[in-house]
Amino acid sequence: MLYLLQKEKRKRGFTLMEILIVVAIIGLLAALVMPNILGRYEKSKEEIAKAQLEMISTAIEAFRLDTGRYPNSLDELINCQDPKCRAPYLAKKEIPKDPWGRDYVYKYPGEHGPYDLYSLGPDGQLNEKAITNWSK
Repeated sequence: MLYLLQKEKRKRGFTLMEILIVVAIIGLLAALVMPNILGRYEKSKEEIAKAQLEMISTAIEAFRLDTGRYPNSLDELINCQDPKCRAPYLAKKEIPKDPWGRDYVYKYPGEHGPYDLYSLGPDGQLNEKAITNWSK
């Protein structure tokens, strides 16, 4: 009788081998899924930057239509001293930061058009990963 109780006690838990197999399977699944999740996260940041760039560009064009000139800085879209100006041109009354926490770069006059507007992207440099208002 004591032998049967001891044998029954041993059968209730998992063996070390079973636990290791489960941990290995979870590790394999995580290795397959994580790159897809991280890739989509970075892609969504790029899409947010493009949408914000378009919103700021629209505000710049509205400013130009009202005043007959482009703003000297993005701050003029919020605080403008020109009497023809109908600021603020952005709904939240502030210039948004890009998804990586940096300011958008605005240059007037621009090298690629009347003005250049861009985000330095994930690596903080003006290269092929930067999000711009001109075609690359």
